[in-house]
Amino acid sequence: MNGNTTQFDPMWVPQEGTTSQYHQFLTHINSTHGHSFTSHHELHAWSIENRGEFWRSVIDFCGVIYHQEPKQNLIDEGHMIDAQWFPGMTLNFAENLLRHTGTDSAITFEREDGEVCQISHNDLRQQVALVQQHLNQLGVGVGDAVAGFMPNLPETLVAMLATTSLGAIWTSTSPDFGINGVVDRFGQVKPKVLFCANGYQYNGKNHDCLEKVSHIVDQIDSIQQVVVVDYIEQDNLSIESAMSFTDCLAHGDASRPLTFTPVPFDHPLYVLYSSGTTGKPKCIVHRTGGILLQHLKELMIHGNVAEGARLFYFTTCGWMMWNWMASTLATGAELVLYEGSPFYPDGNRLFDLTDRHGITHLGTSAKWISAVEKAGLNPAQSHDLSTLNTIFSTGSPLLPENFDFVYRDVKTNLCLSSISGGTDICSCFALGNSDLPVFRGQLQCLGLGLSVKILNEQGEAVVGEPGELACDLAFPCMPIYFWHDEDHKKYKSAYFSKHENIWCHSDRAEITEQGGMVIYGRSDTTLNPGGVRIGTAEIYRQVEIHPEIKESIVVGQEWDGDTRVILFVVMQDGETLTDDLIQKIKTTIRKNTTPRHVPAKILAVTDIPRTISGKLVEIAVRDVIHGKAVANTDALANPEALDLYKGLTALQS
Repeated sequence: MNGNTTQFDPMWVPQEGTTSQYHQFLTHINSTHGHSFTSHHELHAWSIENRGEFWRSVIDFCGVIYHQEPKQNLIDEGHMIDAQWFPGMTLNFAENLLRHTGTDSAITFEREDGEVCQISHNDLRQQVALVQQHLNQLGVGVGDAVAGFMPNLPETLVAMLATTSLGAIWTSTSPDFGINGVVDRFGQVKPKVLFCANGYQYNGKNHDCLEKVSHIVDQIDSIQQVVVVDYIEQDNLSIESAMSFTDCLAHGDASRPLTFTPVPFDHPLYVLYSSGTTGKPKCIVHRTGGILLQHLKELMIHGNVAEGARLFYFTTCGWMMWNWMASTLATGAELVLYEGSPFYPDGNRLFDLTDRHGITHLGTSAKWISAVEKAGLNPAQSHDLSTLNTIFSTGSPLLPENFDFVYRDVKTNLCLSSISGGTDICSCFALGNSDLPVFRGQLQCLGLGLSVKILNEQGEAVVGEPGELACDLAFPCMPIYFWHDEDHKKYKSAYFSKHENIWCHSDRAEITEQGGMVIYGRSDTTLNPGGVRIGTAEIYRQVEIHPEIKESIVVGQEWDGDTRVILFVVMQDGETLTDDLIQKIKTTIRKNTTPRHVPAKILAVTDIPRTISGKLVEIAVRDVIHGKAVANTDALANPEALDLYKGLTALQS
């Protein structure tokens, strides 16, 4: 369990004699289907060959509440997109997340300033019931959209649960998004109600949100009311048709019971957003039953999250991990929330949280783990961490050196579960397993019920060599559709352009001989700094505002175990890229998108390579700055432009 461990020796193995939920599920499958499986490989193979029976077993094992029996488990004819899961079944997402009652804590919330509050299962249900009444009065019903421009607060969960209890659709972004970024997203979905906070805390400072909200409401005419959480102390800007979250609760009838509207399995639940590489972000619509089953499978069966556990994930409401984390409520485990910087007042903050609240499952990003190591911290010596048994990591590849650090300087006896999926499926293709060993640099296993393959350049499935991460059979957490996407044109273009009926995820990965997976990064032009997918189009839109810039190209550079954004600009005649202009560009990008979009480097070049049809070749530039050969220069109108990007010394700092 140190830096000398080879990649073929496990860094951690499960303790003998412990009974996990994975083991219980394996026993359940063996007893109900007459098998004698003893390995994940056997169970995974059966789950692919018998997808309908497998997912029905997840329903039964995880105790999913539903109202009407399905006519059958799966109708899978034709294209993967057209597969029907559990036709005839009706259920409600919020009902499943709120099925636990009592005075035990459902949510523990800690603010950046240290204030802590707890909400019991009963109190959570009561708050959801009161907000549900208010949404009902506003005419929110089945199929309507409600949006959250919110920090990671208990009120955000309450708003989501009240929305989905009515069969309405929830969509959210985090408050560090700029006005344009929010309008580009919510403006397509046209929500009836917008939940927001008056501000948020980050790195010891208060940040106002209401000025942004005022502009957002002016540009999205579908918003009938804004519900404001008074999170920070300040003089609030007056917004027409706004009311406080506190008044929303106070005006309800506490004697009226919480109700749940049953909807079909394939009914829309969440709208998440693509990165916006080719224009406005695409609105990815996720189905109620598919998200519920996939999250329960990942949390309960793979992650061993159950009653008595306490799960924390450092996330914002603009990342799919918030949606994933929220489903913890269905398991009966306590959900620990934190809003603020993970490095305030220093890099020990999340470890302090772990000890203070008895966290068992700590979720974070590879970038955070790397940053903690660079800060010279040694939590194994400075903290107790006795309750911690699992660390989840996602967002970017967890490097072998990160594994070394965790097992050397954090804790030797825990399951380090590197997980990988995306906004596209709001879940994981490969992830952890509390019953399997952890190998250095590897995700532990493929997700049950998902026919994951690695395809080489010829489209052949391979093991032990890198290729395209793909899935060749329909699975229930596939999006139902993209918003306003006739005949699934955008949907098919996003995932099925490389192979007619095989989902290609645009990740470069490898399935190992141990049955795990190694993720190498993106195989397309989407940027991924800090694990947050960013589309180049959103950056270009802000650069074009500046008249000094003639044109630009933006790529991701692998840097220090992560990805950083590099912007190259061609100046107008007579203009120079000064420090002042660089700062203006960065300020514009930060204001109108998010801080993650801001380039680490902005460099001037004299030309940008293009295809013969005039398209920017971001992948070619990215390959050149990484010292890789460009495969098809014949497709370029000006291949000589690539020489401008070779060996740029400014990129090495």
